Amino acid sequence: MRVSLIGPGDVEFHFQRLLNIPKIKFERELKEIAQILVNSQVELEILPDKGVSLEIAKIYKQLGGGKVIATIPKSDKEIGIKHLEPYLKTQVDNKLIFEEIIDSGDWFKHDLTKALFSDVVLYLGYSPGTEIERNGAEYLYKFLKFVKIHSKIKAGKNYTIFVYSPFLISGKLPKEAEVYLEKDNINLVYVQNPKELEKKLKEFIQYK
Repeated sequence: MRVSLIGPGDVEFHFQRLLNIPKIKFERELKEIAQILVNSQVELEILPDKGVSLEIAKIYKQLGGGKVIATIPKSDKEIGIKHLEPYLKTQVDNKLIFEEIIDSGDWFKHDLTKALFSDVVLYLGYSPGTEIERNGAEYLYKFLKFVKIHSKIKAGKNYTIFVYSPFLISGKLPKEAEVYLEKDNINLVYVQNPKELEKKLKEFIQYK
């Protein structure tokens, strides 16, 4: 099973300044989340850029995790991906952490499809980019039964968004977002800590 990680790129601003999470506590929590992902034997999909998703992916690899996939808009001719190239070269134990690259097209298509390249999404905190990816996936999800948007998309009938509540100020998405997700037949699951994430992932894998 594949998990798409989406979350803020500016780690210090979001987690230390906005949420006021002590750095030591935050790093411990990331390690616990990464360990749960390793224990669950899932593979990860991320945008190779700075941020919480890359930090978890690195720890995941350090702890003996499996495959990590980079989804990037390699075909983009306007903005390009030069700024992502250093992150694509990220290594753990002298090995590149990314074992596969998916070309998501241009940046505009990427933002709408990125979170659809996995069975489930792990939402790691609000940011404008995170919301674009979540909303884009939700918007296009209903079209997947009619149109083949990309050959690598994995989102299926049990498509689920796991929201990691401690990484949001309110702990939840807006009520309107919850209603629309239900309307669009996308499962929304809130998790309060790594142990609950482990439990919910096991339940999803069991009934997938």
